[in-house]
Amino acid sequence: MRLHNLKPRPGSKHRVKRLGIGESSGHGKTSGKGHKGQKARSGGSIRLGFEGGQMPLIRRLPKRGFNNAAFHKNYAIINLDDLNSFDAGTAINEEMLRESKRIRGNVVGLKVLGGGELKHALQIEAHKVSASARQKIEAAGGSVTLREVKRPDGPRFTTPSKPTAKASKSEAGPAKKPAAKKASAKKAGAKKKSSPKS
Repeated sequence: MRLHNLKPRPGSKHRVKRLGIGESSGHGKTSGKGHKGQKARSGGSIRLGFEGGQMPLIRRLPKRGFNNAAFHKNYAIINLDDLNSFDAGTAINEEMLRESKRIRGNVVGLKVLGGGELKHALQIEAHKVSASARQKIEAAGGSVTLREVKRPDGPRFTTPSKPTAKASKSEAGPAKKPAAKKASAKKAGAKKKSSPKS
């Protein structure tokens, strides 16, 4: 085998599908799009799941069960080799990494992974640290401080406490006695029997 007879593996390279070159291209005059219709037009594509306007299958099926997507927590991931650009003894936290454009987006905290090697000691504050990352940080002379994960704000996480019956009574003050009912002046008299007519 020499440099002038090196070839790629059979099947790894394919002939480019050249469209709009005419009938001699092997794809016909319509370039594989058929005759007329929405899909034959320029830019005429149909989104995934579209069924021509009728109620699609994804909306016809009932939705049941629990979905954990609303409660999933996304962390900003950073490896140890990404922190070598900082000076020795620097305090690394989420706010600093955001200012330096190392992490971005809506996340609940910072997670440090043990990818790569740490060259010097750093003071790292994170919400989660892998076991290998902690070992490498401490071996380089640095330290790890764990923070608490901030609770996401939103209506589904806030549960207003309802006041108890005892608390509501104490806030309202001493209970007033109900007013005594006034005795009715009129007394119901006995009905007189009507005498039969003679």
